[in-house]
Amino acid sequence: MNASHPAVHPVGVPPAVAGQLPPRMRMKEIQGMPGTIGGLLLRLGQFCFALVAFSIMVSIENFSTVTAFCYLVAATVLQCLWSLALAIIDGYALLVKRSLRNSLLVSLLVVGDGVTATLTFAAACASAGITVLIGNDLRQCKENHCARYETATALAFLSWFMVSLSFILTFWLLATR
Repeated sequence: MNASHPAVHPVGVPPAVAGQLPPRMRMKEIQGMPGTIGGLLLRLGQFCFALVAFSIMVSIENFSTVTAFCYLVAATVLQCLWSLALAIIDGYALLVKRSLRNSLLVSLLVVGDGVTATLTFAAACASAGITVLIGNDLRQCKENHCARYETATALAFLSWFMVSLSFILTFWLLATR
């Protein structure tokens, strides 16, 4: 019986073609990007902070008399809806082991994160300004709920910080495509 003997044959390196770049390597999955555990945790954190800020504001009986507080409620509702929807998408992508690197989807996420981050930051700043006005300048914290206003505003800033991280990481993903 003729048995073949294994042999190692050296393979030459293909010659480089002038003007042709080597194939691009895909960027590693950095935690916090869409479709990762970190991305899911960021979205859930955004949702929780915005939901608690919304709940605190709505629990104050006269919040609707101040426009900045109404704006904060509207911004946190939008933030809750956006973050919950993307948390569901991230969770689904993790369950079925799919990558969320479609250019159109990543572009949509960048724009959505940018818009919600801007709105949440503006609402938190406006609410912080009114809270400082009521507490420090007018000295009417006894009649108003300054501690609740401050807590809701601080939570809105935390939600903004987390959505800003999502925006930066998603923008980086889009820019390195």
